Amino acid sequence: MTVRRNVTPWVPSALVLTALLATGCAGEKGGTARPAASSSSATPHGYVEGAREAAEQQSRLLLNDPDSGNTRILDLLTGKVHRTAEVRDAVRLGTDGRFGYLHTPGGTHVLDSGAWMVDHGDHVHYYSAVTRDVGELPAGSRAQVRSDAAVTAVTDDGRTLLYDRGKLEKGEIASPRTLPGTHAGAVVPYEEHLLAFENKGGTTRLVVLDRKGARVASPDVTCAEPRGDAVTRRGVILGCADGALIVRARNGAFTAEEIPYGKDVPAKERATAFRHRPGSDTLTAAAGEDAVWVLDVTERTWTRVETGPVVAANTAGEGPPLLVLESDGALHGYDIATGKQTARTKSLLTDGKRAGTDGNAPVIEVDRSRAYVNDPEGKRVFEIDYNDDLRIARSFDLDVRPVLMAETGR
Repeated sequence: MTVRRNVTPWVPSALVLTALLATGCAGEKGGTARPAASSSSATPHGYVEGAREAAEQQSRLLLNDPDSGNTRILDLLTGKVHRTAEVRDAVRLGTDGRFGYLHTPGGTHVLDSGAWMVDHGDHVHYYSAVTRDVGELPAGSRAQVRSDAAVTAVTDDGRTLLYDRGKLEKGEIASPRTLPGTHAGAVVPYEEHLLAFENKGGTTRLVVLDRKGARVASPDVTCAEPRGDAVTRRGVILGCADGALIVRARNGAFTAEEIPYGKDVPAKERATAFRHRPGSDTLTAAAGEDAVWVLDVTERTWTRVETGPVVAANTAGEGPPLLVLESDGALHGYDIATGKQTARTKSLLTDGKRAGTDGNAPVIEVDRSRAYVNDPEGKRVFEIDYNDDLRIARSFDLDVRPVLMAETGR
């Protein structure tokens, strides 16, 4: 692999202060860090067996070519590429921040990127470990995988299997537990519970389940045609035909609030898949062929930004531009408040025909400082400084076609 640099190589700034690292978090929820059983002061704070804690984000890109099956993990700090198991015929690549899930017609292959983050709200921990090929889940190309620190929920055709997340972290796929009943859309682990939709009498209602599948709450809300979800610091966003729901847990109680579009939106223009920077409360979704929805979770508002033909969209959050990869192959930046285009790159795609809208279309991955765009036919990934007029900071030349791409470690 060749790394092309237009500027001095970027090294992320340290995001965790020493004072914060000294803050205790043994009793906090929501992270994968597990303190040792002993309370001995000899055990380092935030200790995770087999992992190295770092003071900066350990970003890595998972890359796959469905035709050849070639799969790589690109370390964005060192520029090194790790080879892993061949996975052919993948139609989608998802991630939960650490693991990659390559969905094929015959099963879902699990890769451990060896990079992840534990977010405790007032501070975060970054970890890195060796990359690892974990194995296969018995779930097809349409399966939806959602995780938290303890459980990974795999929903396929309404049936949900729950896997022990701790076993996955050790490279094992343990026998799953089957969640009773059938559910519409993905089952989302949240606050030591599961959020799911049950369809009874033609009405789809939100229910909150414990880890054994028993109902513990049923907020008085319905959601027609649920599609799309995202976990934010302010709660879980669930897409519906007339907008979205935000579900939150406070003092052990779950509440759900509607965030309607405010007008009738044709089915082909609804938000059905959300993209955002992990930790951000600003979500994006295609709004038909030539526009993008921006959902401000804090303000509970939808903004429709008119663009060119959309291939992919994302944003780092409040302040940075809306990033839209359009069918001309260029990355465009838009001011979310005004809808005006503020910047544009040259075409980043070697073959314009790859700029389609199918499941294998290029994507935009965003972290705290950079965005990444994959050029499958050019066998490259571009690193974009979105705070500097979409400047191309680096380009990575690869030995595989990065048709599918996902970022971990954020």
